Amino acid sequence: MKTPKSSVLAYRETRRVDSAAGVKRIVKAALRRLSRVEPYLYLLPALLAVAFWIYRPLLQTVKLSFYQWNLLPASPKTFVGLQNYERILTLPDMKTAVVNSLIYMIGILPFSLVLPLIIAILTDGIAKRARNLYRMLVFLPMIMAPVVVSVIWNWILHPTNGIVNHKLQEWFAVSEPVRFFTDERLAIWSILFITGWKMIGFSTLIFSSALTGINRDYYEAAAVDRASRWQTVRHITLPLLSPYIIFILMLSILFSSEWSFAYINVLTHGGPSNSTMNIYYLLWNYGFKTFAIGWSSAAAVLFFIVFGLIAWGMTKLSSRFSFYDH
Repeated sequence: MKTPKSSVLAYRETRRVDSAAGVKRIVKAALRRLSRVEPYLYLLPALLAVAFWIYRPLLQTVKLSFYQWNLLPASPKTFVGLQNYERILTLPDMKTAVVNSLIYMIGILPFSLVLPLIIAILTDGIAKRARNLYRMLVFLPMIMAPVVVSVIWNWILHPTNGIVNHKLQEWFAVSEPVRFFTDERLAIWSILFITGWKMIGFSTLIFSSALTGINRDYYEAAAVDRASRWQTVRHITLPLLSPYIIFILMLSILFSSEWSFAYINVLTHGGPSNSTMNIYYLLWNYGFKTFAIGWSSAAAVLFFIVFGLIAWGMTKLSSRFSFYDH
């Protein structure tokens, strides 16, 4: 028979064991909750960096679009509401910039989509060493700085000292030099050509990498069925490259004006007579040359919305028309 003292000790021991078990259950539950949150903790530094460097300036741009300010710290910010949006939509420069941007979007497609696709397909069937050499030569312009590219092409296309004008005079007896960057009819096409020439290597690398991932059993089956080269490309290669084609198409539409900005800024400064100006140069001109921060911010917000809708439409297009080999 247990004494009262032994009963108390047994009761305390039971309570201690129950408390320890309860603590273990709480710790295990906390660890389970922490394991669910753990992946997001690894992403937290990147999310904070994106929020600070992208979304914070975006919100500041939206805020500045409702003010009139000249970037001077001592200058007051004047709230003007939607006046910046009304003025920017009625400016003649805006219409010119939008039309030129559409020209850059459409005109760069042969350089960023058609030619790289052809080069990648044609070089895919040659020997490995020669294939790598061709791809290296095609990709070489991509790693050159835009300012360096601008200087080189400015020398090549110079009206008096450029090699192109010398050859035109020598081969075709051209009497007057062709002014590629000062003629309103030629300037935008010269900028477009330089932009496209530099982007060929990037798209070719994307398509070439995609071609290496295609299962060769499809081509062997096509060879057994005696399919021609064009039939193989049409029914096997192009469908399997469709996700990458739409991806390059989306990049070309969204970033063509950004890619051409450096060449416009170095070679033509938006001229002659705004014939080469695009939306990015317009934003830069209003923001850092005339210091019309309100106008620049309003234009940036409008372009952000438009390009956001285009990107959304392209993602829907990709999910509908892309073919994946699962």
